[in-house]
Amino acid sequence: MDDSAGGDGVAKGATMEQRLNLITLAVADLARARRFYEAGLGWTPVQAEESIVFYRLGGLILGLFPREELRADARQGAAWGQGGFTLAQNVDTRERVDAIIGGAVAAGATLQKAAEDTPWGGYSGYVADPDGHLWEIAWPILEIMK
Repeated sequence: MDDSAGGDGVAKGATMEQRLNLITLAVADLARARRFYEAGLGWTPVQAEESIVFYRLGGLILGLFPREELRADARQGAAWGQGGFTLAQNVDTRERVDAIIGGAVAAGATLQKAAEDTPWGGYSGYVADPDGHLWEIAWPILEIMK
């Protein structure tokens, strides 16, 4: 794929690959959600922490994250919808995070959270696409995504 600036004005390095790494679902009760996915569906987590759990879905990862924590992380107001979730792509450098977020905003996305260092040792930010769907752009590419 050619990342050079073209007629559409996309800056070099700002284009986003057509793929997803991670879908994070906001859940009201993480323990209840884990029981459903693990006991109910027979899924096995690839990583579990106190406030998040990840399941490998082929080449995709599904994360479950408490609704209020995800709402706060993405800096969404109290009116954030009941079916809240985020789409995420992890990239190979911090600079790519900034470039992709800038390119998305230039293309009509709304900045929700400027990229910043995260409590888990990464770097991420959020944009909302024109329909309000949240995208997290994050670094690094996690081991569970390889």
